[in-house]
Amino acid sequence: MDERIDKIILSALEEDIPSIDITTDNLLTDEISEGYFIAKEDGILSGVSVMKRVFELVDDTVYIKILNGDGAAVEVGDVIAIISGKSKSILKGERVSLNIMQRMSGIATKTKSFVSEIENDITKILDTRKTTPNMRILEKKAVVDGGGINHRYSLSDQVLIKDNHIKAAKTITNAVKIIKEKVDANVKIEVEVETYDQFLEALSTECDIIMLDNMDLELTKRCVNTNSGRKKLEASGNMTIDRIKAVSETLVDFISVGALTHSVNSLDISLKFNK
Repeated sequence: MDERIDKIILSALEEDIPSIDITTDNLLTDEISEGYFIAKEDGILSGVSVMKRVFELVDDTVYIKILNGDGAAVEVGDVIAIISGKSKSILKGERVSLNIMQRMSGIATKTKSFVSEIENDITKILDTRKTTPNMRILEKKAVVDGGGINHRYSLSDQVLIKDNHIKAAKTITNAVKIIKEKVDANVKIEVEVETYDQFLEALSTECDIIMLDNMDLELTKRCVNTNSGRKKLEASGNMTIDRIKAVSETLVDFISVGALTHSVNSLDISLKFNK
C-alpha cells in the first residue's frame, strides 16, 4: 500500500481514537467475532483494499476475505467481505474503514454513471483537483475504479494555463512560449480558452491540449471541426449528467467533471456481526 494512504489511515485512526475507545476498551477483552461488510444499495465498489489496510494497521491478526473488490458492481444485499478476529480490533477499525470505503464507492458509482452515458470510443471522463483536502489519492483512485481517467494529480504534474495566467502573461501565445522554454519536453501543456478567437490562438501555439471552458454545444462542435485532430480537446464547466451525452457526441477527447469528487453521496455500506 502507498505510504501516502497509510498516512491518511493513521491520521484518521488517531482522529477517531485519540487515546482509548472508551466503550470498547472497557467492555471487551479477547472476544472473537465474525462479520461481513454488506452493500445496502446498488453501486460500484472502491476502497475495499483500503478498508483491508485499515484493519492491518489496527491489528494484523484480523482476517479479511474479500468477495467483491475494487471496481466490482454490487447490488443491495451483496456481501463485500467477510471479517473475523478480535472483536475490539474490528470495532476500532469499523468507522474509519467504512467512512473511506463508502465515500470512495460513492465516487466510483458516480463516475460510472457519467462513463455509461458515452457511446463512442473517443471521449473519456476526467476528474479534477476539486477533491477533499488530503484525500486526493483515494478519491482519484475511486474515479479510476469507476471507469474514469485521472487528470493531473497536482500543480506539479502538468501545465494548465488558465484565464488568470493568460491575463498575467498578456496573451496565450506569450504564455505558451514562456512555459515551453522552461519545462521538460515530456511535460504536457494545456491551455484554457473561453471563446473561439482564444481557441484559434491556442491552436496556433505549441500547446498539447486545449480546454474548452463553459462553451455551448454549437461552439464546442465548431472547435472540434476546426481542430481536425491537431490538438487534444477537453470540454469543461458545468458538466452535469444531463449534458454529458450531448457533449460527448461532439467527439471531444475528454470531458472533465468536478462533480465526481466535490459533490458526491457516499454509497451505503454496513458492517454486521454474525449472531
